[in-house]
Amino acid sequence: MDHSSAISLLHLLRNKEFSAFILIRFLLISALFMQSTALSYQMYQLTGNPLNLGLIGLAELIPALSLSVFAGYLADRMEKRTLYFYCVMAYIFCGALTLWISSEQFTRNFGLWLTEWSIYGVMFLNGTIRAFLAPASFSLLPQLIERGKIPQAITWSSTSWLLGSVCGPLFAGVLMAWIGLTPTILCAFCALIICGILMMRIRKRPFTALPQGKILENVSQGFRFIFSNKIILAVLSLDLFAVLFGGAEALLPVYSDEILKCGATGYGWLRSAHGIGSLLLLFLLAYLPLKTRVGDKLLLSIAGFGICIILFGISKHFWFSFVCLFMAGMFDGVSVVIRHSILQLKTPEEIKGRVSSVNMMFISSSNELGAFESGLAARFLGTVPAVVFGGCMTVLIVIVTFFGVPTLRKVQLNDQNDE
Repeated sequence: MDHSSAISLLHLLRNKEFSAFILIRFLLISALFMQSTALSYQMYQLTGNPLNLGLIGLAELIPALSLSVFAGYLADRMEKRTLYFYCVMAYIFCGALTLWISSEQFTRNFGLWLTEWSIYGVMFLNGTIRAFLAPASFSLLPQLIERGKIPQAITWSSTSWLLGSVCGPLFAGVLMAWIGLTPTILCAFCALIICGILMMRIRKRPFTALPQGKILENVSQGFRFIFSNKIILAVLSLDLFAVLFGGAEALLPVYSDEILKCGATGYGWLRSAHGIGSLLLLFLLAYLPLKTRVGDKLLLSIAGFGICIILFGISKHFWFSFVCLFMAGMFDGVSVVIRHSILQLKTPEEIKGRVSSVNMMFISSSNELGAFESGLAARFLGTVPAVVFGGCMTVLIVIVTFFGVPTLRKVQLNDQNDE
């Protein structure tokens, strides 16, 4: 990135609506990561069973996956700011429920069994909201800025998400060790309230709804677009299986408590390591953008991600484990940048919501499915073998893709007509 590009990037923040959107995105992601980090830690402290950590991911996955296609269809039929506002308000409601459920008084009054299932319930609600938030956010972003500034807007949007994914777990770990679990979730709830207030700075846009037609036919357009685009399909599929088998972070409460013995603060650092690596990678790519031989770089990065997961699985030392997750985050950041850029720039405006929903089915929901896979594998194989197995499968998938999809290696971000 040259000096003029850097100025252009900073100039976007003068747009009050866009800067409000970026701040909301940061606070929202931070709050949600704080909540999930705290609830996962509470769940393992209550049950001592790694399978329960996987079930938390499954509870969020079920609604996010089953509703995502309909949510994309709704996003294309609704005014974007309105849908996004509804999602933020729903998260505030869930934040209040989470605050109640996490309290010692709740467990004391209602018992361990109901506390466990209440955590699953609130994660189910969060997954339901997320199904609608993803296409609403994806569709709202290009309405806030000029089309020519979309790449810079993507950089800010990705940065805010990654920064939130770093700060959320880190703040949660530090605050849990300092002031306790329930006050930590109270801080997350306050961040959600601020998001609701900031939404007032974004105005509604004129909106032309989709023409009336068969719902299934409209919904299927997102699938047809992706499955007709060989490059997008290959990138999404590769990321899907990499995230599915590389879901070691779901088992971090086990590692922090039994293997690394680093406590709540160490747990927060480990949960943040992946995001810190991805965030650093994003800044590097701002100055060294990916343009040529992107497919080869994507395959190498996902293979590196798998190797880092294997090394993390066998590590017995906190800082080496942190470095492994940090490097995994850097490698993972490459695929995030490539996928998001291709999707945003190549998707027609009228189907962005539906395509974003299909993307969430491929990628975002695979995080929760990966968490469930890791928890289930840890229950039957043991924690360390489960993580090592996931890393090995990720590397194997890269090898299969390398030989099975040769066109992927020819992808160029400066030439999208390579399919």
